[in-house]
Amino acid sequence: MNRQQEWDSARNILAVRVDNLGDVLMTTPALRALRDSADGRRITLLTSSAGSGIAAMVPEIDEVIVSGSLPWMPGGDMRETAYAALVEELRAEAFDAAVIFTVYSQSSLPSAMLCWQAGIPLRLAHCRENPYGLLTNWLQDPEPHEMLRHEVRRQLDLVASIGALTGNERLSIDIAVPDTIAVVEKLLAEGIDIHAPWLMVHPGASAPSRRYPVHHYVSAIKELMDNDGYQIVLTGSRSEAELTAAIQTGLEGMPQASTSLAGRLTLGELVALTSLASALVSNNTGPAHIAAAVGTPVVDLYALTNPQHAPWQVPNRVLYHDVPCRFCYRSTCPRTHHECLNLLDPRRIAEAARQLLQEGADRAIPPFYPKSAAS
Repeated sequence: MNRQQEWDSARNILAVRVDNLGDVLMTTPALRALRDSADGRRITLLTSSAGSGIAAMVPEIDEVIVSGSLPWMPGGDMRETAYAALVEELRAEAFDAAVIFTVYSQSSLPSAMLCWQAGIPLRLAHCRENPYGLLTNWLQDPEPHEMLRHEVRRQLDLVASIGALTGNERLSIDIAVPDTIAVVEKLLAEGIDIHAPWLMVHPGASAPSRRYPVHHYVSAIKELMDNDGYQIVLTGSRSEAELTAAIQTGLEGMPQASTSLAGRLTLGELVALTSLASALVSNNTGPAHIAAAVGTPVVDLYALTNPQHAPWQVPNRVLYHDVPCRFCYRSTCPRTHHECLNLLDPRRIAEAARQLLQEGADRAIPPFYPKSAAS
């Protein structure tokens, strides 16, 4: 049996993606390709705690293994006993193959070593240098020196190298009906007219370099409320409630309804809320990829830290101010001026949202409200 025949016969596959929520979502088309390319395949995802919540909502994933014991990842458990336990856990699953998904700034070799130690016979990843026996199949990594690809395309190209293809390259996520009912009830309780256009605004981001200034958010939202009458629903984590409260303070006196649900939604409810919004205005962070997965138009305030993570296959406007230091790949602006976002005119955001809503007028009344919640 040659190597391609071995991949064709592999049924129990480990996918390694130990990154954040958005990274997991941008890998879902490649996971679908793995599933579509052979009958009866089972996909287990090894991921971080940050990626595990969204992974549970991805229909292409059969099982999730969460590991904080990877010493090569931020915050990883440095104890040898924790790592050894993970090796044994993976060995017990008797995987036929492993596919290691990385951004180009990451090395795949530590995960390759993990999979080799766990006795997984087939191992695929991008790699810069010859991995010899650590990987049975590998692609020379051409990024960033020869080319740059969208993150989704990077992972689709990886699995295509072993014959895994799909005719559906959309991001994937399931929306639970109870979550939809719950968020509709919350919107109604906050005075949001769910039969009129409303915008979801997510002003937070884990990296400071990807956060648009609060006062600019206020200016953009005021224009949308003043000139277009849009209602506003702010979202964020519990730790971002203070941020959304500052924006709400700036909106005091506006006649249109606005509310903050920061810290008040489960992840499933956030997904459902995003699916119902007329459009999302967001920094380049997880909810932008959730919106792409559920088909909600996105105005993406895109800090020029890297070029590969724009919204995928969904109506969008990617906004930024061009700067010579673009694509710095830094979580904090190394030049401290943050001009790629600080110099983005709020009026451009309002105009972009307006255009998206005009182009997709059928989303002015969201496509699904359970009668029990909307009556």
